[in-house]
Parts: sequence; structure tokens; C-alpha cells
Amino acid sequence: MPLIRHHHYILYKPYGYLSQFVNNQNKRKNKKLLTELGSFPQGTMAIGRLDETSEGLLLLTTDGKISEHIRSSSVPKEYYAQLDGKITEEAILQLCDGLAITVNGKPYMTQPCHAQLLTHTPDLPPASAKIRAGRHRPTSWISITLTEGKYRQVRKMTAKVGFPTLRLVRMRIGDILLGKMEPGQVAKLELPDTSITNNM
Repeated sequence: MPLIRHHHYILYKPYGYLSQFVNNQNKRKNKKLLTELGSFPQGTMAIGRLDETSEGLLLLTTDGKISEHIRSSSVPKEYYAQLDGKITEEAILQLCDGLAITVNGKPYMTQPCHAQLLTHTPDLPPASAKIRAGRHRPTSWISITLTEGKYRQVRKMTAKVGFPTLRLVRMRIGDILLGKMEPGQVAKLELPDTSITNNM
């Protein structure tokens, strides 16, 4: 049997793009898709997703086995979130311990995670959309690392503790880092076979 040569990519998904190549929903006409960011081999898929108003590290692959592994709970995903207000230590502990949010209209208890206050504003590309902070309310940044990925989970979690997310950037998936990439930038990623991800 001939060896199948798979292709893998790192992408900085910009704000305002869907994490998909084909728009299958009529209500989402005129949405920006990943096809606008480069020419990819047939069968390329996004591993997981970032919602339209989130940005940062998105992995693309033609290998379904790698996609399944990276989406699993064994691979942590780290996000930087800019919050409306100066988050308190109590709120950070609530995030870490797990809290109740709504998923698909039903109550869901999030798994324990790692969250911490960032003492300095992270060095990121300028936000492509205006950050709608409170008129006199300062903002703060946290790092939050999850091993699960429910729809809009980080946003729901921070809102639940009283500090809505204004900007969300995924910085890391396993050992793969966003680094100094710019929005819309694509880089090839070398993954010889599925087993390499077992060390993430």
C-alpha cells in the first residue's frame, strides 16, 4: 500500500473568519472562510475551531487521526483573554475549580483548569476590531488553559465570574505555539505521523 503523504499547517486565524473552508449554512452568507487565507490541498480540515470573533492558533491537517487526537482532552489549549474589568483572585480561583455554564441549552460543569493573571499586556498584533470596554472600567489579561473545548467556553466562563471577555487569542495547542505570527499568516508544520502527537 503506498504511503499517504499528509499535510499540516499552523494558521493565525484572524478575527472575523469562520474556522471552516465551506459555508454550509444559508444564514451565514458572505462570511469570511479559511479558503481566503491560502491555497490548501484537497481534504484539508481545521482541527477544532475558534469562533468568528476569536483569533489565534488554528491547526489544519489532511490527517483525520491527528485531528481526532489533538481535539481530545489529552492535548491542552492555552488562551489569552482580555477581560472587561480587573479580575479578582477569587474569580480566578472559580475559573480554576470549574463552574456551571450553559452548553446547548443545558447546564454544564466545566472541568478544573489552569488560569492566572498576566501581569503585563501580552505582545500581540493590534486588535482588528474595536475593544468595547466599559467607559471608565479598566481591563485585565489572563492566561487560561483548558483540556476541553465547548462552544464559546472561555467567554461563558469569564462572563459567569463577572468579567466578560473582550478579546480572545489562542496561543498554544499542546507544544505548538502561536509565537510571533501575524493574523492570516500560514506556516507548514512537520508531523511525520500520528504518533508524534503522543508527546504533546
